[in-house]
Amino acid sequence: MEAQTQPKRGAREMEERLKKAALEGNTQELREIHRGNPLLLDRVTLGSFGETPLHVAALRGHTDFAKELLILNPDLAESLDSSGSSALHLASAKGYVPIVKELVSAKPELCLARDRDGLNPLHLAAKKGRVEVLKELVRIRPDAAEASVDQVGTVLHLCVKHFQLEALKLLMEAVTDEFIHAGDAYGNTILHLAVGDKQTETVKHLLRSGKMEVNAINANGYTALDVLAQSRRDVQDWDIGNSLQEAGALKAAAIPSSCNTNRSERPRVISKCPHFCGGGSSSKIDAQGGTSKNNLNQGEWLAKKRDALMVVASLLASMAFQAGVNPPGGVWQENSPNYSDPHTTGNLTTSSDPHTAGNLTHRAGEAVVAYNYPDTYKYYLRANTISFVASLSTLLLLISGLPFKRKTFMWILMAIMWLSITSMAFTYSYSIVAVTPKKDRKSLCRTMYVAVPVWCGVMGLLLLGHTIRLAQMWLKRKGKSCFKHGATNDGNQHVQIEMS
Repeated sequence: MEAQTQPKRGAREMEERLKKAALEGNTQELREIHRGNPLLLDRVTLGSFGETPLHVAALRGHTDFAKELLILNPDLAESLDSSGSSALHLASAKGYVPIVKELVSAKPELCLARDRDGLNPLHLAAKKGRVEVLKELVRIRPDAAEASVDQVGTVLHLCVKHFQLEALKLLMEAVTDEFIHAGDAYGNTILHLAVGDKQTETVKHLLRSGKMEVNAINANGYTALDVLAQSRRDVQDWDIGNSLQEAGALKAAAIPSSCNTNRSERPRVISKCPHFCGGGSSSKIDAQGGTSKNNLNQGEWLAKKRDALMVVASLLASMAFQAGVNPPGGVWQENSPNYSDPHTTGNLTTSSDPHTAGNLTHRAGEAVVAYNYPDTYKYYLRANTISFVASLSTLLLLISGLPFKRKTFMWILMAIMWLSITSMAFTYSYSIVAVTPKKDRKSLCRTMYVAVPVWCGVMGLLLLGHTIRLAQMWLKRKGKSCFKHGATNDGNQHVQIEMS
């Protein structure tokens, strides 16, 4: 019995030594193990291990160890682990380019091998954004890039779903235009997915490439512009929408029937009110194939102002909230000694302390400044509340999804922000006065005498500047309408003269 168990024990010890050598990447130990038992690697190849030493080396990035294993037994490259992955799958996902080169040199056909999820090594490298690995796999087997992915579509869909723009750029150069146009199980192209996930840079790259059909329709009958209109509202909508319109994107309802049969014809459309804002019926087609610069500039201006207002309103709301719950001077930490609960005694009592006689008693959590400055504390509360409510109102309007498509609405929101900022400035001034000792009030007053006029001057200049600008815009529009009216009358008179 001992004679039979001794060889088994020796084999197990050799296997443990091999696993340890693989974990450490000890090439010298590997050579010694192979000299002691040349058949050990063959047993591994036949599947006595769930995970081969080559898998371990691929996971750990031990290039020399993996190279030595392939020299001793090239068939190890074809071994699969319990998840159906080869060593090439693991090295590609990890991004170990030298190991990938060794494996594809030994067995190039492994580039097409799929694991239990139906993914080949190139798919895994694309998901992880391993650009250098992708270059090597595409060089060895370009057809691996065009292998389909179950329920996902193509490797390009994988790149978009996992936000791998650089991998997408590389693979788009390696595949055909027909492959780029392919849809997933729901008919979505990569442009549909990029728009739905609000991937601004990806959308711009796809449109700049000139290889995308911007008006492709998915299984639900939506174009990319429809997907943008149906998706959640986001600050990036304007940027994406303008990029789509520049490329000639349309909603499905606006595509002529002739364009459904020949989608290579892309009309150039510019809308007075962008389609992605929920409108879409009022559009004009540029006969020159160009774009309306004024509309695009207005859209960019509105998007930038919207983002800026969102940030400023959020900051002001946070400041006003903190000023409300943490007033200058803090709050009383405990009730006054002679405090009586009004729920049990009916009214607050006054203190018998001669230093506080005549003053109302306080309770824990109340603002100290409300007792130190009882006559003016109400102005502090009003100013802080105005700032808080104005900021929250602006945020609510911006995230409500209402189509603010005109500059007038943005000017109104900006005016509300001016009110909020001015109120916060008053709150700050009151707080500084409240916490400044009386001995330093004179120097503080001198500072305020300078700061308040400067602030009022800045606000006055802004108000005057915008008033002049709005007046110029109004006069310009009025002048244009008068000119058009006069031109129409001249035309009518000319027609009447010709008829007479």
